[in-house]
Amino acid sequence: MRNPHHVCRVFGSPWEGVHGTSISSNRHYGRHWHATFGVGVIDEGAQSSASGCGNVDAYAGNLIATNPGEVHDGRPLGANARRWRMLYLEPDALRWSVDAAFAGAVQEVALVRPVIVDDELRRVLGELLRMLETETLAATLRCEELLVQACTLLVGRHGAGRLPTTPATADVSRAREMLADSLAEPPSLGQLAAASGLSKFQLLRRFKQVHGVTPFAWLLQQRTEVARGLVRQGAALTEAAMATGFADQSHMTRAFVRHFGYTPGAWQRAWARPIPLQ
Repeated sequence: MRNPHHVCRVFGSPWEGVHGTSISSNRHYGRHWHATFGVGVIDEGAQSSASGCGNVDAYAGNLIATNPGEVHDGRPLGANARRWRMLYLEPDALRWSVDAAFAGAVQEVALVRPVIVDDELRRVLGELLRMLETETLAATLRCEELLVQACTLLVGRHGAGRLPTTPATADVSRAREMLADSLAEPPSLGQLAAASGLSKFQLLRRFKQVHGVTPFAWLLQQRTEVARGLVRQGAALTEAAMATGFADQSHMTRAFVRHFGYTPGAWQRAWARPIPLQ
C-alpha cells in the first residue's frame, strides 16, 4: 500500500472484560474474529467489511458491531484513512452491564446488524469512549452510568436471540477441539482429517464453511486471544508467546498487530487496576 497510515491506541477500563480502541488507519484488515462483543462508532471516513450478514458499508456517524466468533474484515472506502473507536465486552461483562430489564435476554443474545444507525446510542457510546480514553478512573461512577446506558440500548434495540449459524458438525468440532487443546504443538492437517473421518481437502472446505477461516488461520487467532488473556493476567510477554506456541515475542507482536491493530506491549500498558464485577 502506498503511504500506509496506521495509528492505534488501546485503553483499559475500570471493569474486567471491558476495553476500548481508537484507530486511524487506511489498513486493510484480513478476515478475523474476536472472542468479545464489539460496538463502535466511525468518526471520519468510511469502510467496507465482510460480516455475518454479508458485505456491508459503514460511514461517518454509523455504529459498527460484531458478535463473539463472527468472522469479519475491514478496508477503507476511498483513498483516505478512516477513524473509528470501539468498545469490546466479554460476554460476562455485557451481561453484567445490561440493565435488569433485559438481563434474561442477554444469556444468548446476538447483535442483529453489523451497521447500526442510532443517534442516542452513538451519543452515549461516544461519551463513554471519550471518558475511558482520556480519564479512565477519574470519574468511575459516570463511566459506569454510560456503560449501563450504552449496553442496555444496544441489547434492547439491536439484540436478538442467538443468530442462526451453520451447525458445527461433529467432525469439524473435533478438529477445532484438537487445535484448541494443542496451541503450542498443533496436529498436522492429516491428523485433523483422520480424526474427523475426512480427506484433507474435505476438512479444509468444511472447516471454512463453519468458521469462515482455515484451520491454520483459526489456530493463529486462537493463539492471539489466549496470549492476550495471559498478558491481561500478568504474564510476561515472552512467557505468553511461549505458552501459546509463537516462535518468539516478535511473532506474537506481528499477530497482535494483524488481528487487533495494537502490540502486546500496548495492551499490557493499557490496564489500570480493574474494579471486579459485582
